[in-house]
Amino acid sequence: MDNNTLAKLLVDDFGGSDNLIEVINCMTRVRVKVKDSSKVNYGAIKSREGVMGLVEGDQIQVVLGPGKSEKVAKAMAEISNATLSEELAAGTDLERRTRENKEAYKAKQTQSGFKKFTATIASIFVPLIPAFVGAGLIGGIASVLSNMATAGTLTGDGVNNLIQILNVMKNGLYAYLNIFIGINTAKVFGANEGLGGVVGGMVYLTGMNPDMPISNIFLGTPLAAGQGGVIGVLISVFLLSKIENALHKIIPDSLDIILVPMLSLLAVGLLTMFIIMPFAGLISNGLIGFINGVINIGGAVSGFILGALFLPMVMLGLHQILTPIHVAMIEQQGATYLLPILAMAGAGQVGAALAILVKCRNNKQITTIAKGGLPVGFLGIGEPLIYALTLPMGKAFITACLGGGIGGAVIGAIGSIGSTAIGPSGLALIPLIYQNRWLGYLAGLIAGYIGGFVLTYFFGVDQKYVDGASLDNTSKFEFK
Repeated sequence: MDNNTLAKLLVDDFGGSDNLIEVINCMTRVRVKVKDSSKVNYGAIKSREGVMGLVEGDQIQVVLGPGKSEKVAKAMAEISNATLSEELAAGTDLERRTRENKEAYKAKQTQSGFKKFTATIASIFVPLIPAFVGAGLIGGIASVLSNMATAGTLTGDGVNNLIQILNVMKNGLYAYLNIFIGINTAKVFGANEGLGGVVGGMVYLTGMNPDMPISNIFLGTPLAAGQGGVIGVLISVFLLSKIENALHKIIPDSLDIILVPMLSLLAVGLLTMFIIMPFAGLISNGLIGFINGVINIGGAVSGFILGALFLPMVMLGLHQILTPIHVAMIEQQGATYLLPILAMAGAGQVGAALAILVKCRNNKQITTIAKGGLPVGFLGIGEPLIYALTLPMGKAFITACLGGGIGGAVIGAIGSIGSTAIGPSGLALIPLIYQNRWLGYLAGLIAGYIGGFVLTYFFGVDQKYVDGASLDNTSKFEFK
């Protein structure tokens, strides 16, 4: 069935053109807002050819897979004249954003303060994920070429110039990362985005003479460029939003454009340099030291626990808090040693899907879903496999998570396997593995595949699915 035909059928299934308010395209799903949910024919949607899953809620989510979702969403919007929107997708940590389910509407009324905090963190970093992926992969290519040049495999000025060009492209993000974060943070907290970028730029202490550094007026120690990094920027720009909005209320309109920016930057600048940066530096160093210690001391045990529990964390929305930690680790030590372990969760899902494909080979519905989700699953996009396959089967989701734990245990046991950027996972993360230790990462992936396969084959598939029973495409577990 072509995409336009599927779009027309889905519009009818959603109650007709007049019932659609908004069509939202994300990486693997079409999200639809409707006027009257009672007019939606959920059974018909589930049965449509090409539909890999359905999640009910305030936004009804139709899982179609990468590429197809964008084309169908656009066609549905054109047919119905509904508003077409796009949700930015985010590599490893934001490719598996699966917490929106049929309880989403209720969650709006009872959302905890911590969940609101993690949602805010996601709003800041999600728009930057494509930049992390693009710049990170370019940096990975430069690193590979540099290693080849050092080994003598590649020689000549042309190679050296190419490496420099690629590094310039990569540093377009990483050399000024705090500025980008400052702009996004200001947007989320309601401050002027330009001022947020300036506050982010202050962290670099540009203009300070490194031979005669400024002394901290409270501690007496020299200020250090980059201290506190991304955590400091988040705190500073949050304060900027409060100060700027307060000044808007008390300064006359005729002087607002002159005084508010100046006074806001003066106040926040002093706080940032002399208080927030040292304080945030302590927090950042403490968090990174703790995580590195857990991974290094715990080894395989820590790797298993982290790899096995990551997907439940994603579905609870808890994974968002890890994003600034990943970024801080990359800023301070060149790589995040946490991400490759967490990426094993996707390997467990792939292994589980392969087992389901083999064991349920006579079940046309299940094999179609598995075949459709596996190619992108190998590249770290796990939503089709999770939402349309392992979660509806119930036990398969648990065995897949345990398979991810096995992969995480291998990464933890080998040790010192890091990623130079966040975003992709699966095979797509290989070019980003730090210091050419990709063989260790590949060993973890293979272990995750095998673990997920074996556990799911023997313990994760009910006989009814082997005998041809259909999936209802609704989760056996609820993550609120």
